[in-house]
Amino acid sequence: MINSVFKEIKSDLPASIIVFFVALPLCLGIALASGAPLFSGIIAGIVGGIVVGMASGSRLGVSGPAAGLAVIVFGGIATLGSWEAFLAALVLAGLFQIAMGYMKAGFIAYFFPTSVITGLLTGIGLLIILKQIPHALGYDTSFLGDEAFLQAGGENTFTAISTAFQLFTPGAIIISLASLAILILWEKVLTKKSRLFEILQGPIVVVFFGIAMNYMFQNGWLDFTLTPEQIVTLPVVSSLGEFISQFSFPDFSQLSNPEVYKIAVVLAIVASLETLLSVEAADKLDPHKRVTPTNRELKAQGLGNMVSGMIGGLPITQVVVRSSANISFGAKTKLSTIMHGFFLLISVVSIASLLNMIPLASLSAILFMVGYKLAKPSLFKWMYRQGWEQFIPFTVTIVMMLVTDLLTGVLFGLVASIIFTLHHSYRNSYYMKDIVTNDEGRDVHHIVLAEEVSFFNKASIIKTLEAIPENAKVIIDCSKSKAIAYDVVEFIRDYPLQAAVKNITVETVNYIPPEVKVQRG
Repeated sequence: MINSVFKEIKSDLPASIIVFFVALPLCLGIALASGAPLFSGIIAGIVGGIVVGMASGSRLGVSGPAAGLAVIVFGGIATLGSWEAFLAALVLAGLFQIAMGYMKAGFIAYFFPTSVITGLLTGIGLLIILKQIPHALGYDTSFLGDEAFLQAGGENTFTAISTAFQLFTPGAIIISLASLAILILWEKVLTKKSRLFEILQGPIVVVFFGIAMNYMFQNGWLDFTLTPEQIVTLPVVSSLGEFISQFSFPDFSQLSNPEVYKIAVVLAIVASLETLLSVEAADKLDPHKRVTPTNRELKAQGLGNMVSGMIGGLPITQVVVRSSANISFGAKTKLSTIMHGFFLLISVVSIASLLNMIPLASLSAILFMVGYKLAKPSLFKWMYRQGWEQFIPFTVTIVMMLVTDLLTGVLFGLVASIIFTLHHSYRNSYYMKDIVTNDEGRDVHHIVLAEEVSFFNKASIIKTLEAIPENAKVIIDCSKSKAIAYDVVEFIRDYPLQAAVKNITVETVNYIPPEVKVQRG
């Protein structure tokens, strides 16, 4: 049993270390943006790695605090008046997610088209690149992990980049460029020359390079500086008692407050949607194309949120950025996810001071590589070759993600995809047989309805029947239809009255009046 768990340790261990370095500042940044205690982000990262990692059926997905929930958390704390009251709502949200899992609500994940999920991944890649540019230049006004277009202080993604080029920090730029050079050299050259460079991943080297550079800056060996906002800021605890004192506990006396339940429902729904989207995205990136059981994932996320809420952590979802980093750097099993959670736990109680030497510019370089792998130019060309039906929802998803947020982008992409589906339905509601002339010299128009005829098809059927010329005969054949919407059946019933005005003879085959039955089979 133990051997089977650790059989891919050579791949999972390096990947887990990289995910740990990526997750650490994200956990802190999201806590800061949420208006929650800084340590709550670390707690959520630990629970997302260990508890959700063990309970989940996802092999490569990584869970933790999500930037998309920061606004809900911030507003929830303000509405309820305390962090402890919000934790009570979080515990309830976790309970609701578990219930959703048992009600098999995970099927929702299968309604997201491939074009939208591909757009989600590409959009996340572009967001990572755009959002990391200011951090790489040393202009740090938004938290690491921010995904929203509009930022604090009235800036947006693009104006922040413009300002960063004017207010850059030379030391941060040197670290960013050198780190990118190391990562590119490592991947394109060194890993092909020796097995050693495959085991020792480039991002790990970049982190220690960043620490060394920062150390030289601080000691005056190089004439550059980094401000506290440009390095990782992890709470330092000096004893086990001090570590335990960082935990908060829910105020269950607030369960009599209806607002607690409203916030819990919103958290459960949004967190579940983000998780299901991330599950689909991670499965798409998985080289082995394994399928995550979505209902089990909802239960695992619910358990994680209950545990996180009980000990003072932020809400948890499966997160695309961490999952894609995990996959990009070679993880093979869920052991990578679990180990990254343990690394977060160990780091807080043992090496926080060392981690507080890591420049955000180093981590930005790593995230640049993750973003590039998700949004390669070749992917745009490939999607374009798939036709407009795939390319337009893909593009809409990306554009709307860049100018709004993740869920809004997916929603617009889904709408674009549905429009194409409705267009197909409109065109394929029936087919017209060849016109023949009967013995009486009348043209006969034979219309065969499709197997499934919805109310969306009503317009095209009406248009076709209205185009039938005077003195003709029309046969409306329902024999192949298993389901016909009431609106269409009702129109077929009334059509002979309209046809009589143009002296059109109407014949129906296997027509079922609406008062009798609408569906067959």
